[in-house]
Amino acid sequence: MITMKKSNYNGTESHRMQELHGLPLAAFKRRAGAFMVDFLITAVLCMPLLVFGARLLQHLGLVEENVHLVFDYEHWYSIIPLVAYFSLSLYYGNGQTLGKRLMGIRVVSLVHERISFWHSVERALGYGASFLELGFGFLQYFIDANRRTVHDRIAETIVIQDRKTKA
Repeated sequence: MITMKKSNYNGTESHRMQELHGLPLAAFKRRAGAFMVDFLITAVLCMPLLVFGARLLQHLGLVEENVHLVFDYEHWYSIIPLVAYFSLSLYYGNGQTLGKRLMGIRVVSLVHERISFWHSVERALGYGASFLELGFGFLQYFIDANRRTVHDRIAETIVIQDRKTKA
């Protein structure tokens, strides 16, 4: 069994990074749990929206036959609900989605005091990059000194234990 010692963020490059120096980083299990909770939330929220959209198209006469609802992430437009949920909830939750709040973790920007909308979108789109090559982008958590994954580096963020929550 592999055990990892706890690690703290070590940033000394800029004033903002110095402010974050020493904050306790979120554990991989908490990050993975938060992602799974958020992914399930998007699936539950998207089904009613897809059904409503299909019925609206039929009602408007834009579709004459029954619409087949597919939630498969094979087409580019299938990721729109995921990106919308992850970016909007991260931005409006000030670094916390519902899953991250439940797990007691928070995303913080290495550049700004508050995570910006653009950083939230970059991070949401960065999940796709983390999935590439069989999820190696997520596994980079274990080899990066500051426990950053690909989507963290894309958006210039780190994930910390929320100060309000005791680990």
